Amino acid sequence: MTDNASATATAPRRSPAKVWAEMLRGNERFVRGEPRHPRQDVERREALVEQQTPHAALFGCSDSRLAAEIIFDKGIGDLFVVRNAGQVISSSVIGSLEYAVSVLDVPLILVLGHDSCGAVRAAIDSQGADAPVLPPHITNLISKIIPAVRRVGGSADPLDVSNIDAQDVGREHLRDTIAELLESSELISDAVAAGTLAVVGANYRLLEGQAVPDVIVGTV
Repeated sequence: MTDNASATATAPRRSPAKVWAEMLRGNERFVRGEPRHPRQDVERREALVEQQTPHAALFGCSDSRLAAEIIFDKGIGDLFVVRNAGQVISSSVIGSLEYAVSVLDVPLILVLGHDSCGAVRAAIDSQGADAPVLPPHITNLISKIIPAVRRVGGSADPLDVSNIDAQDVGREHLRDTIAELLESSELISDAVAAGTLAVVGANYRLLEGQAVPDVIVGTV
C-alpha cells in the first residue's frame, strides 16, 4: 500500500451519499445480468501502479460467493476490500479500515454479510447438544457471533439449534459488527460524526445477487 496524500489532494472527493448510490447502481446491474465491467483494462491497471484512490472500503465475509468487485460491478482500484470468515471484527480489520479512512480518504465503509454463512451456522451449531469440538482458531472466530445466536435462540443451554433462524442471527451479527467497529475506532466514529464518512451494513442475498441495506450510520 502506498501513501496517497498527493493523489487525494487533487482528486475531487465523492460524498458518502454519491458513493453509496454508485454502489447500489452497480449492484442493480449485476442483479439484472447487465454488468459493464468498468475500469478493468490494461490502461487502468497501468494507471494505478503508483497510487490508489478507492471509492469505498468493503469489509465482508471470506465466502467465495461474495466477490466484491463483481457484485457491485466495480473495477481495479475501486474498492479497498477487507475480508474474513463471518465478517468478524479484529484489530487487523480495524487497522485496515482506519487506513482506508485516514490515508485513502474513502467516504464509505460497507460491511457486507450474507445468507447461508458458514461461520454463522458454525456459531449456531456450537450452542447445541453434543456440539463437536472445533479447532481453537475457529472457536475464537465464531465467539464474536455467539451473542447474536443467544439473542435469537434464547438462554437455554444447550439450545435447540434446529429452531434458530440463521438469517436472523446473521442480521443481528451484522449489527453487532458495526457497533463494535464504531466503539473500537475513535477515528472512524469521529469521521462519521464529522459527516465525511458513512458506514452501511448490508446483507447479500446469494440467489438474487442483491445487497440489501440493513444498518446506515451517517448520511447517505
